[in-house]
Amino acid sequence: MTDEIRPVLTGHKALVVGIANDQSIAYGCAKAFRAAGAEVAVTWLNEKARPHVEPLARELEAPIAAPLDVSIPGQFEAVFDEIGRRWGKLDILVHSIAFAPLEDLRGGLLDCSAEGFAKAMDVSCHSFIRMARLAAPLMTDGGTMFAMSYYGANRVVPNYNVMGPVKAALEASCRYLAFELGPRRIRVHAISPGPLKTRAASGLKDFELLLNEAAHKAPLGELVDIMDVGYACAYLATPFAHRITGGTVYVDGGANIVA
Repeated sequence: MTDEIRPVLTGHKALVVGIANDQSIAYGCAKAFRAAGAEVAVTWLNEKARPHVEPLARELEAPIAAPLDVSIPGQFEAVFDEIGRRWGKLDILVHSIAFAPLEDLRGGLLDCSAEGFAKAMDVSCHSFIRMARLAAPLMTDGGTMFAMSYYGANRVVPNYNVMGPVKAALEASCRYLAFELGPRRIRVHAISPGPLKTRAASGLKDFELLLNEAAHKAPLGELVDIMDVGYACAYLATPFAHRITGGTVYVDGGANIVA
């Protein structure tokens, strides 16, 4: 399918945050942007993740590849300073990171600690707001921002626990950012993929059952993959979608419409 993508994003610059390995949703987005002609910058979380991400950065011909742990002061600024120096602008931002302490994620919401809730909210939601604040001045010709959500933001999904309220806050943040950034021709989308076999998802209890249920429930009768998400984001970043902003876009084979 990659060969069929036209270079409609030629000249665009994209920052993709959240690649952990070649199964990451963020990697699917980066591949789709690259196939559409965009240059891509990528980040890795820490030195443990670096050996898994650097080969992908080379494959993507990424001119910018750097560490970014949103909980470490200064790393945000370093990444965006480098983008400013190297590119002088930014057209696309993808936030595809989430975290909750395992003990808080595995327990019910009633048992979630205040510290765990705050950590999950900071990394999974507020860091997108901080990224948007730094990215917006670089989007001098307008741009598109994406944050990755999940169906559990709007409906109760067993074992999703604290991440449900956190993703709900993320989707609300996308709407408010779309409102605030609209006059600057910056569009903001919450993307809600169906369940995928990513490293982050492996922390959820009974995840295999969730996958099987999603495939059975979806009108299209199958699970989505990381490239389905990437191609959807690539389309939304093109001029073809320049009047679309602020909504939650489901990439789940239609599973979200079935009760």
